[in-house]
Amino acid sequence: MRRVDALLADYGSHHRTRGNLVCHAFGITLIVFGILSMLGRVGLPPAGATAAEWLIAAAFVFYLALDVPLALAILVPLAALDLIARAVSDWRVGLAAFAAGWVFQAVGHARFEHNRPAFFRNLVHLMVGPAFLVNEVVKTRRIPADARGTHP
Repeated sequence: MRRVDALLADYGSHHRTRGNLVCHAFGITLIVFGILSMLGRVGLPPAGATAAEWLIAAAFVFYLALDVPLALAILVPLAALDLIARAVSDWRVGLAAFAAGWVFQAVGHARFEHNRPAFFRNLVHLMVGPAFLVNEVVKTRRIPADARGTHP
């Protein structure tokens, strides 16, 4: 099993219920939007670039090392969230979205999954979460159901 498949399967084993997946779809999206909103206020060279774009570039390199098709797929929502964050252009909205995203995450694990978040065991799962969600939609990687559980 490739490393990307092992990471996705391990992450998926902590996210088996539909309710938790829905909470994470909202939560991870809000968290990423919040981070990009707050970092979008920090300008960096070259002119016009922000810390948000640099973070997207670094994340893209991480995802490329795992799987090229998945990296290309995740670049689309990252770019869209960055464009929305630039349009909103208010770090306070980003901070509120970031906090709300973590509430969704906590509710998903407490109410639906009844387990601790995967990143408590492995901080890499903070990066795997967005990739897992994108993979759930575009299915660039096929994770066997027995490796990650089923969705009741």
